[in-house]
Amino acid sequence: MQGQHFYKTTVKWTGNKGTGTDGYRNYERSHLIEIEHKSDIFGSSDPAFRGDKTKHNPEDLLVSSLSSCHMLWYLHLCAEAGVIVTDYVDHATGIMLETSTGGGNFSEVTLYPMVTVTEKSMVDKANDLHKKANELCFIANSVNFPVKHNPITKIG
Repeated sequence: MQGQHFYKTTVKWTGNKGTGTDGYRNYERSHLIEIEHKSDIFGSSDPAFRGDKTKHNPEDLLVSSLSSCHMLWYLHLCAEAGVIVTDYVDHATGIMLETSTGGGNFSEVTLYPMVTVTEKSMVDKANDLHKKANELCFIANSVNFPVKHNPITKIG
């Protein structure tokens, strides 16, 4: 499976309160993310940057992208290896550092996947496959900071 894949999204600013950006405090950071044939995502900036805490922000979406990409590769690898996963939940975290220039960057993301497999004999292989999933994850391969993993595997 080699090839080039193209992704298209539309982001629309919805935060004009009538006077545009005539002042830093006079506009909302609200925006709409549209992708054809998919549900809209209502976004804003992080509340620390005058955003709406009830809407998704780019930082949340980056951490979520890393988590879901890892999960999808992991499930694929488990299916190929005969590891039967019946449940998967990840409570991922990310650390972003502000710089003196007003910008910032992520220093790390840590995934905490809680995986349930059907048999005790699958636990070691289930744990090992996280490394391979990280190596294959498109999003993890696209960032310049470490993506760490602290998995827990249980039998259920």
